[in-house]
Amino acid sequence: MTFLWMDMLWLLLVIPLLVLAYVWLQRRKKRVSLRYANLALVKQAMGRGIGWRRHVPPLLLLAALTVLIIAIARPAAVLTLASSRATVILAMDVSGSMRAEDMEPNRLAAAQEAAKSFIAKQPADVQIGIVAFASAAMLVQQPTLDREMLRAAIDGFDLRRGTAVGAGVIAALATIFPDEEFDVEPQMRWDQIGGALSRNGGFGDTRSLDAPAAEQTLREPVEPGSYENAIVILLTDGATTTGPDPIAAGRLAADYGVRVYTVGFGSPGGQVVEFAGRYMRAELDAPTLQTIADLTAAEYFEAQSAEDLEQVYGTLATEVIAEKRLTEIAFIFAGVGALLTIIAAALSTLWLGRIA
Repeated sequence: MTFLWMDMLWLLLVIPLLVLAYVWLQRRKKRVSLRYANLALVKQAMGRGIGWRRHVPPLLLLAALTVLIIAIARPAAVLTLASSRATVILAMDVSGSMRAEDMEPNRLAAAQEAAKSFIAKQPADVQIGIVAFASAAMLVQQPTLDREMLRAAIDGFDLRRGTAVGAGVIAALATIFPDEEFDVEPQMRWDQIGGALSRNGGFGDTRSLDAPAAEQTLREPVEPGSYENAIVILLTDGATTTGPDPIAAGRLAADYGVRVYTVGFGSPGGQVVEFAGRYMRAELDAPTLQTIADLTAAEYFEAQSAEDLEQVYGTLATEVIAEKRLTEIAFIFAGVGALLTIIAAALSTLWLGRIA
C-alpha cells in the first residue's frame, strides 16, 4: 500500500498527544472527586461504577480519528478491477499448416474451439473483432457484441497459403484505428500485405498504405501498452513467409500503445503438412512472437496441445476481463472511521447516558 498525500500522515502525531490528554483528564477527574466526603458523590464522579467500560468509547474515537487521518493521506493499493477495454481483436492464422493433425482433430479445429470458448467468457459489453491471416490478412468480422456472428465468422475460416504475421498485426491495428493510415514498408500497398479489408467484414475493398508523406498524419508515439481501449490476441503456428516484417509491425503497435498478446501454437519440432499439392513443415518462430509481445508490453504464450491452447485462452480471458491497477482506497478507511465513530457514540450513550 502507498499514499498519494504522504505528508498528511504527520497528523498521526496528534494521536499520542490526545492519549496523554485523556490520561491527564482522568487523573484530574479522580483528584477532584476525592474532595467530596459523600461516598455516593464520589461514585458518581468516578463514572457510575461501570469500570473499564468507560474507557471504550474514547478509545474507539481515537481509533476512528487515526483511521480518518490515514484516509486523508489517500491510501492506494494495486487491485484487480474490471478492465476498461472495449475491444478485443482476435488475429488468427489460417495458413495451410493449420491442417496439421498433431492436435485433435487438427490445429484449425482446436484453435476455433478455443477462440469460441474465449469469446463466451468475455463480458457482454466487450466488442470482439476477428482478423484471419495467411499470405494476406482480412477482417472477417468487424468488432461486435453479437456472439453468434463471431462464432459464425470463426466457423467460416478457410485455409490459404503463406503466413504473414506482420499483416495480421497491421490488419488488427487498422480495425482499431479505422481513420489512420499505416505504413510499415515503403511502396507497399494494403492489398499486397494485408489482403482486402472491408468495413463490413467481407473481402472486397482495398486500403492503401503507401499514401504520400504529405497526406499522412504524423502521430507521436505513446508509451507501449498505454492504450486501454483495445488489445490484440494473435495466434499462429508458423513463421512469417511473406508480407511486412512482423517485428516492424509490432513496433508500430507499440507506437500506438496497443498490447499484442502472441500465442505460438503447435507441437515441438512442428509437423510436415501437405496443402494444395505442396509439402511444408510448420515450425514456430517463438523469438519473433516473444519480441512482438515484449515491444507492446504484452505477453507471449506457447501451446503445444489443444488443452494447452484452451488454458492459454482461459488465462487471456481473465487478463482481458480484469487488470491490476493502482487504485485509491481512501473510501474504505473513511467508512471504517465513520463506523467506529458511530459505535463509540452508541456505547457512550448506552453506558454513560451521554455522548462523551
